[in-house]
Amino acid sequence: MTAAVLTDQEAATYAEWFASLAEPTRVRLLHTVATTPGGITVGALTEVLGISQSTCSHHVRKLADVGFLLLHKEGTSTRVTVNQACCVGLPHAADAVMGLLAPRPCCPADVPAEVTVRPLETGDWAAVRRIHGEGIATGIATFETSVPSRASLDAKWLRGHRWVAELDGDVVGWTALTPASTRDCYSGVAESSVYVADGHRGRGIGKALVRKQVMAADEAGLWTLQTAIFTENRASIALHHAAGYRTVGIRERIAQRDGTWHDTVFLERRASPPPRNF
Repeated sequence: MTAAVLTDQEAATYAEWFASLAEPTRVRLLHTVATTPGGITVGALTEVLGISQSTCSHHVRKLADVGFLLLHKEGTSTRVTVNQACCVGLPHAADAVMGLLAPRPCCPADVPAEVTVRPLETGDWAAVRRIHGEGIATGIATFETSVPSRASLDAKWLRGHRWVAELDGDVVGWTALTPASTRDCYSGVAESSVYVADGHRGRGIGKALVRKQVMAADEAGLWTLQTAIFTENRASIALHHAAGYRTVGIRERIAQRDGTWHDTVFLERRASPPPRNF
C-alpha cells in the first residue's frame, strides 16, 4: 500500500498549529479556556495564570490567529472561548501527521493457506475455552482472570459471528463478536475478541481470523466493530490496524487486573462503504 503524502498546504497548516503551541504558557492558557464553561475574560485569565496583562493578551492573540480561540468583546472586556472545531481539528492533524488517516486495507491479505477458518461448532467449545485461558495467562489479553463458562460466552456472542481457526485438524484460535449495546440504534455495533493458542502466535492465525471476522461483519451489515486492547499488547494492536481498525484514543487507568491499573487503546473499524439507512 502506498503511503499517503501530506500536501504542502496541509503540512504548512499543521506546522503553524503545532508552532503556536510550542510555548508552555500558551498550552496552559488554551487548556484553561477549553476547560472553562462559557469562556473566560482576559483579565480573569491573567489572574489564573499568574502572568501580566500584556503577556496574556499576546498569547491569546497568537492562539486566536491560528483559530484555536475565539474573541468576543463585552464592553471594555474581551471574553475568550475555545473554538470547538479545534477540539476535532487538532487531534485530526496529529493523526494525519502520524499516518493514522492513511487508507486502511479491508483486511489482511497475507494469510496462511494452511489455516482454515470456519464457524464455531459444538465440539469446539473445550478448545475455545482452553485458548481463552491461555490468553488470560499472558496478563495482557483481558481484564478477566478466569475463563467464562460456555453458557455465558454462548449467551453473549453474536450468532453467525463466531469463528475458529483450524490447523492440521486442531483448533488453534477463535474470534467472536459481542453486541456493544442492547439498544436498537446500536444494533450494527459489535465488540471484537480474537485469541490465538499458545505456541501458534506469530504464524498468521490471528490474520486469518480477523480477515474472516471483518468480511463477515461487512456482509452482515454491521457498521462498526470496536475493541479495547492493553497498550502493552502491541501485536494485537498491529493486527487490528491491518484489518482496518483505527485508534480512537487511550483510556488511561480504565481498570485493574491483579491490583495493577492498566491503560487500553480503544480502536474501531467502520464499514466501507457506509451502510445505507436501515
